[in-house]
Amino acid sequence: MSVIRTLRALPTLFRVGVAETVAYRGEFLVWLLVTTMPLVQLGLWSSVADEAPFGDYTSDKFVAYYLCVMIVRNLTGTWVAWQISEEVRTGQMAMRLLRPLHPYLALAARHAAAIPFRSVVALPFAVILLVSSGASALTTAPMQLVAILPSILIAWLITFNMMFSLGAIGFFITKTMALTNLYFALFTLLSGYLIPIDLMPSVIGDIARVLPMRFTLSVPVEIMTTAMSTQQLLELLAAQLGWLVATLALALWVWSRGIKRFESVGG
Repeated sequence: MSVIRTLRALPTLFRVGVAETVAYRGEFLVWLLVTTMPLVQLGLWSSVADEAPFGDYTSDKFVAYYLCVMIVRNLTGTWVAWQISEEVRTGQMAMRLLRPLHPYLALAARHAAAIPFRSVVALPFAVILLVSSGASALTTAPMQLVAILPSILIAWLITFNMMFSLGAIGFFITKTMALTNLYFALFTLLSGYLIPIDLMPSVIGDIARVLPMRFTLSVPVEIMTTAMSTQQLLELLAAQLGWLVATLALALWVWSRGIKRFESVGG
Protein backbone atom coordinates (compact mmCIF):
# COMPACT_ATOMS: atom_id res chain seq x y z
CA MET A 1 0.00 0.00 0.00
CA SER A 2 2.86 2.40 0.76
CA VAL A 3 4.22 1.94 -2.78
CA ILE A 4 0.80 2.68 -4.29
CA ARG A 5 0.42 5.73 -2.06
CA THR A 6 3.84 6.98 -3.12
CA LEU A 7 3.06 6.56 -6.83
CA ARG A 8 -0.22 8.41 -6.40
CA ALA A 9 1.51 11.27 -4.62
CA LEU A 10 4.26 11.76 -7.21
CA PRO A 11 2.24 13.84 -9.74
CA THR A 12 1.20 16.23 -6.96
CA LEU A 13 4.77 16.50 -5.71
CA PHE A 14 6.01 17.26 -9.21
CA ARG A 15 3.35 19.98 -9.60
CA VAL A 16 4.39 21.51 -6.27
CA GLY A 17 8.03 21.45 -7.37
CA VAL A 18 7.17 23.20 -10.63
CA ALA A 19 5.14 25.83 -8.75
CA GLU A 20 8.02 26.49 -6.34
CA THR A 21 10.49 26.87 -9.21
CA VAL A 22 8.21 29.38 -10.91
CA ALA A 23 7.49 31.24 -7.66
CA TYR A 24 11.18 31.59 -6.81
CA ARG A 25 12.37 32.25 -10.36
CA GLY A 26 14.76 34.97 -9.19
CA GLU A 27 16.70 32.56 -7.00
CA PHE A 28 16.46 29.97 -9.76
CA LEU A 29 18.03 32.37 -12.27
CA VAL A 30 20.83 33.19 -9.85
CA TRP A 31 21.50 29.47 -9.40
CA LEU A 32 21.75 29.06 -13.17
CA LEU A 33 24.15 31.95 -13.50
CA VAL A 34 26.55 30.55 -10.90
CA THR A 35 26.83 27.31 -12.89
CA THR A 36 28.38 29.04 -15.90
CA MET A 37 31.98 28.69 -14.67
CA PRO A 38 32.62 26.00 -17.35
CA LEU A 39 32.22 28.72 -19.99
CA VAL A 40 35.02 30.71 -18.35
CA GLN A 41 37.21 27.62 -18.24
CA LEU A 42 36.30 26.85 -21.85
CA GLY A 43 37.61 30.22 -23.00
CA LEU A 44 40.78 29.86 -20.95
CA TRP A 45 41.76 26.31 -21.91
CA SER A 46 40.69 26.49 -25.55
CA SER A 47 42.91 29.57 -25.93
CA VAL A 48 45.81 27.63 -24.45
CA ALA A 49 45.14 24.68 -26.78
CA ASP A 50 44.98 26.97 -29.81
CA GLU A 51 48.74 27.39 -29.43
CA ALA A 52 49.39 23.67 -28.98
CA PRO A 53 47.47 20.66 -27.63
CA PHE A 54 47.54 20.40 -23.84
CA GLY A 55 48.09 16.73 -23.10
CA ASP A 56 45.54 14.88 -25.23
CA TYR A 57 43.23 17.90 -25.32
CA THR A 58 42.88 19.99 -28.46
CA SER A 59 40.88 23.19 -28.61
CA ASP A 60 37.82 21.32 -29.95
CA LYS A 61 38.08 18.73 -27.19
CA PHE A 62 38.19 21.44 -24.52
CA VAL A 63 35.08 23.03 -26.07
CA ALA A 64 33.25 19.71 -26.04
CA TYR A 65 34.41 18.87 -22.52
CA TYR A 66 33.39 22.11 -20.82
CA LEU A 67 30.07 22.40 -22.62
CA CYS A 68 29.27 18.83 -21.57
CA VAL A 69 30.28 19.81 -18.04
CA MET A 70 27.83 22.71 -18.20
CA ILE A 71 25.05 20.43 -19.45
CA VAL A 72 25.64 17.74 -16.81
CA ARG A 73 26.02 20.26 -13.99
CA ASN A 74 22.76 21.96 -14.86
CA LEU A 75 20.93 18.64 -14.99
CA THR A 76 22.36 17.20 -11.78
CA GLY A 77 22.54 20.12 -9.33
CA THR A 78 20.25 20.32 -6.30
CA TRP A 79 19.83 22.68 -3.33
CA VAL A 80 18.13 20.16 -1.01
CA ALA A 81 20.86 20.55 1.66
CA TRP A 82 19.87 24.19 2.11
CA GLN A 83 16.16 23.33 2.20
CA ILE A 84 16.51 20.62 4.86
CA SER A 85 18.78 22.69 7.10
CA GLU A 86 16.41 25.66 6.80
CA GLU A 87 13.36 23.55 7.66
CA VAL A 88 15.15 22.10 10.68
CA ARG A 89 16.22 25.57 11.82
CA THR A 90 12.77 27.11 11.49
CA GLY A 91 10.82 24.11 12.79
CA GLN A 92 9.00 23.49 9.50
CA MET A 93 10.46 19.99 9.48
CA ALA A 94 7.94 19.01 12.16
CA MET A 95 5.10 19.53 9.67
CA ARG A 96 6.92 17.50 7.00
CA LEU A 97 7.30 14.59 9.41
CA LEU A 98 3.53 14.45 9.91
CA ARG A 99 2.98 13.59 6.25
CA PRO A 100 2.68 9.91 5.30
CA LEU A 101 5.33 10.03 2.56
CA HIS A 102 9.00 9.68 3.51
CA PRO A 103 10.73 13.09 3.20
CA TYR A 104 13.45 11.60 0.99
CA LEU A 105 10.89 10.68 -1.69
CA ALA A 106 8.95 13.92 -1.31
CA LEU A 107 12.02 16.12 -1.62
CA ALA A 108 13.49 14.06 -4.47
CA ALA A 109 10.30 14.44 -6.51
CA ARG A 110 10.06 18.17 -5.87
CA HIS A 111 13.68 18.84 -6.76
CA ALA A 112 13.49 16.64 -9.86
CA ALA A 113 10.63 18.84 -11.04
CA ALA A 114 13.06 21.75 -11.51
CA ILE A 115 15.24 19.86 -14.00
CA PRO A 116 13.08 20.61 -17.09
CA PHE A 117 13.29 24.34 -16.32
CA ARG A 118 17.08 24.19 -16.18
CA SER A 119 17.06 22.33 -19.49
CA VAL A 120 14.88 24.94 -21.17
CA VAL A 121 17.06 27.82 -20.00
CA ALA A 122 20.60 26.43 -20.23
CA LEU A 123 20.75 23.49 -22.59
CA PRO A 124 19.80 25.09 -25.94
CA PHE A 125 22.69 27.55 -25.62
CA ALA A 126 25.15 24.81 -24.69
CA VAL A 127 23.92 22.40 -27.37
CA ILE A 128 24.18 25.01 -30.14
CA LEU A 129 27.75 25.83 -29.17
CA LEU A 130 28.56 22.17 -28.76
CA VAL A 131 27.31 21.19 -32.20
CA SER A 132 28.93 24.17 -33.91
CA SER A 133 32.30 24.06 -32.14
CA GLY A 134 32.96 20.77 -30.43
CA ALA A 135 30.94 18.08 -32.19
CA SER A 136 34.04 16.43 -33.59
CA ALA A 137 35.16 15.57 -30.04
CA LEU A 138 31.89 13.88 -29.03
CA THR A 139 31.50 10.13 -28.91
CA THR A 140 29.58 8.34 -31.64
CA ALA A 141 29.79 4.85 -30.11
CA PRO A 142 26.23 3.46 -29.83
CA MET A 143 26.81 1.92 -26.38
CA GLN A 144 28.08 5.21 -24.98
CA LEU A 145 25.24 7.18 -26.53
CA VAL A 146 22.73 4.84 -24.88
CA ALA A 147 24.55 5.14 -21.55
CA ILE A 148 24.54 8.95 -21.38
CA LEU A 149 21.05 9.47 -19.93
CA PRO A 150 21.28 6.63 -17.35
CA SER A 151 24.66 7.96 -16.24
CA ILE A 152 23.28 11.50 -15.83
CA LEU A 153 20.32 10.14 -13.86
CA ILE A 154 22.61 8.20 -11.52
CA ALA A 155 24.81 11.29 -11.17
CA TRP A 156 21.77 13.32 -10.11
CA LEU A 157 20.77 10.69 -7.55
CA ILE A 158 24.29 10.55 -6.07
CA THR A 159 24.34 14.34 -5.85
CA PHE A 160 20.90 14.39 -4.23
CA ASN A 161 21.99 11.75 -1.71
CA MET A 162 25.11 13.70 -0.78
CA MET A 163 23.15 16.94 -0.38
CA PHE A 164 20.41 15.14 1.55
CA SER A 165 23.05 13.79 3.95
CA LEU A 166 24.58 17.23 4.43
CA GLY A 167 21.17 18.74 5.07
CA ALA A 168 20.30 16.03 7.61
CA ILE A 169 23.44 16.91 9.57
CA GLY A 170 21.42 19.99 10.52
CA PHE A 171 19.70 17.81 13.11
CA PHE A 172 23.03 17.70 14.98
CA ILE A 173 24.77 21.04 14.32
CA THR A 174 23.74 24.55 13.28
CA LYS A 175 26.57 25.28 10.83
CA THR A 176 25.54 22.83 8.13
CA MET A 177 26.03 25.32 5.33
CA ALA A 178 29.71 25.59 6.25
CA LEU A 179 29.99 21.84 5.65
CA THR A 180 28.02 22.20 2.42
CA ASN A 181 30.37 24.94 1.23
CA LEU A 182 33.33 22.70 2.07
CA TYR A 183 31.78 19.90 0.03
CA PHE A 184 31.26 22.25 -2.92
CA ALA A 185 34.89 23.36 -2.69
CA LEU A 186 36.01 19.72 -2.84
CA PHE A 187 33.50 19.07 -5.63
CA THR A 188 34.87 21.97 -7.66
CA LEU A 189 38.42 20.69 -7.32
CA LEU A 190 37.89 16.93 -7.63
CA SER A 191 34.88 16.38 -9.89
CA GLY A 192 36.38 17.62 -13.15
CA TYR A 193 34.34 20.83 -12.92
CA LEU A 194 37.32 23.19 -13.23
CA ILE A 195 39.84 20.92 -14.93
CA PRO A 196 39.58 17.45 -16.49
CA ILE A 197 40.75 14.75 -14.09
CA ASP A 198 43.18 13.51 -16.76
CA LEU A 199 45.05 16.82 -16.53
CA MET A 200 45.35 16.87 -12.74
CA PRO A 201 48.68 16.09 -11.06
CA SER A 202 49.00 12.32 -10.75
CA VAL A 203 48.41 12.03 -6.98
CA ILE A 204 45.39 14.34 -6.99
CA GLY A 205 44.02 12.67 -10.13
CA ASP A 206 44.29 9.23 -8.57
CA ILE A 207 42.35 10.43 -5.51
CA ALA A 208 39.73 12.18 -7.65
CA ARG A 209 39.09 9.05 -9.74
CA VAL A 210 37.76 7.08 -6.76
CA LEU A 211 35.82 9.77 -4.87
CA PRO A 212 32.06 10.22 -5.37
CA MET A 213 32.51 13.72 -6.83
CA ARG A 214 33.81 12.22 -10.06
CA PHE A 215 30.68 10.11 -10.44
CA THR A 216 28.39 13.11 -10.06
CA LEU A 217 29.93 15.00 -12.99
CA SER A 218 33.06 13.73 -14.71
CA VAL A 219 31.82 10.21 -15.49
CA PRO A 220 28.84 11.34 -17.64
CA VAL A 221 31.14 13.84 -19.36
CA GLU A 222 33.73 11.13 -19.97
CA ILE A 223 31.04 8.93 -21.52
CA MET A 224 30.03 11.81 -23.80
CA THR A 225 33.53 12.82 -24.90
CA THR A 226 35.98 9.92 -24.51
CA ALA A 227 36.30 6.79 -26.62
CA MET A 228 36.22 3.71 -24.40
CA SER A 229 35.72 -0.01 -24.66
CA THR A 230 32.51 -1.72 -23.62
CA GLN A 231 34.28 -3.11 -20.56
CA GLN A 232 35.49 0.35 -19.52
CA LEU A 233 31.98 1.73 -19.96
CA LEU A 234 30.39 -1.02 -17.89
CA GLU A 235 33.01 -0.60 -15.17
CA LEU A 236 32.24 3.13 -14.96
CA LEU A 237 28.50 2.51 -14.75
CA ALA A 238 29.01 -0.22 -12.14
CA ALA A 239 31.13 2.16 -10.05
CA GLN A 240 28.42 4.81 -10.38
CA LEU A 241 25.80 2.33 -9.17
CA GLY A 242 28.07 1.40 -6.28
CA TRP A 243 28.32 5.02 -5.18
CA LEU A 244 24.56 5.40 -5.64
CA VAL A 245 23.90 2.55 -3.19
CA ALA A 246 26.57 3.81 -0.76
CA THR A 247 25.32 7.42 -0.73
CA LEU A 248 21.69 6.33 -0.42
CA ALA A 249 22.60 4.21 2.60
CA LEU A 250 24.51 7.18 4.06
CA ALA A 251 21.62 9.59 3.45
CA LEU A 252 19.03 7.35 5.09
CA TRP A 253 21.35 6.51 8.00
CA VAL A 254 22.10 10.16 8.81
CA TRP A 255 18.40 10.96 8.45
CA SER A 256 17.27 8.17 10.77
CA ARG A 257 19.80 9.17 13.43
CA GLY A 258 18.90 12.84 13.07
CA ILE A 259 15.15 12.25 13.27
CA LYS A 260 15.55 10.44 16.59
CA ARG A 261 17.39 13.42 17.99
CA PHE A 262 14.93 15.90 16.47
CA GLU A 263 11.91 14.11 17.93
CA SER A 264 13.64 13.81 21.31
CA VAL A 265 14.44 17.53 21.45
CA GLY A 266 11.13 18.66 19.95
CA GLY A 267 9.00 16.36 21.99
